[in-house]
Amino acid sequence: MTVLTPTPDKRTPRALASLKTTLGDVYRGFFDITHSGVALMGTTLAVALIVLGMRADLRTSAEQHLLGWLLERQEAVTLAEPDPEVYASEPSAIDRVTAAEPKALPKAQANVAFWLSRKYRVAPEPLSVLVAEAFEIGQKTRLDPTLILAIMAIESRFNPFAQSPVGAQGLMQVMTRVHTEKFDDFGGQLAAFDPVSNLRVGVRVLQECIKRAGSIEGGLRLYVGAVSTDGSWYINKVMAEHLRIQSVALGKPMPRYFPTARAVPVVAPAQPAALPVAPQEELEAEVTAPRMTLPDAPLVNS
Repeated sequence: MTVLTPTPDKRTPRALASLKTTLGDVYRGFFDITHSGVALMGTTLAVALIVLGMRADLRTSAEQHLLGWLLERQEAVTLAEPDPEVYASEPSAIDRVTAAEPKALPKAQANVAFWLSRKYRVAPEPLSVLVAEAFEIGQKTRLDPTLILAIMAIESRFNPFAQSPVGAQGLMQVMTRVHTEKFDDFGGQLAAFDPVSNLRVGVRVLQECIKRAGSIEGGLRLYVGAVSTDGSWYINKVMAEHLRIQSVALGKPMPRYFPTARAVPVVAPAQPAALPVAPQEELEAEVTAPRMTLPDAPLVNS
């Protein structure tokens, strides 16, 4: 019996060698192609830059296409839905605004709001809030609301962000650094630029001034802080505007003439100076001597 021994297959090493060679060729080819592609891309970019530099029309067209693409991207970002969790606690704009419909006010207040809006070129909606607030606080403090509005008109022309060179701020030009404690109930000194807060603090200051002076005219002088003058210029301006606004509220014709006031400076009473003591003879002569000598006049017979 003859035993057959298996003959090794000589094709296996050849197949492995062929596969190895093929993989090596593929790797080298991929490297060459990639390297050549990067080089080709760089060459293409360089040529494009040279052409764009020589051709202004092509450069302009390319810039327009790039700008359009950027604008489209910006619009896509802008139109994206906001995250509700981020804005859940943020108040909306309508909650922050100080405005109201003037037609919703009583007739007298609405007339005042529209009249002030036309004269001072301010929107009637925010003015409506100030007019309503002035009428409400005027009733509580027994001050004429048209006087409060007149002070705002003369002081700031209804600009809630106005500031004078000496530091008076807001609608009623309150000296914030002097009346700091009055703004504590409204959150601090920055509340001076909140229209309603400034109005309320200004009325409190005005009340104190009127109480000190004993009259509205004297209170206005103290309010404006007139030192070198008697304050009549300010008093006359405020009172004239007060009468105009009052006429609008009452539906009366606009006054043509306005009374002028002259404020008397408020000063502390001075101590009386000691009078010189005259001799007793002079005092008796002054008492007995006639004050005025009249010429003799002829008698008229009746």
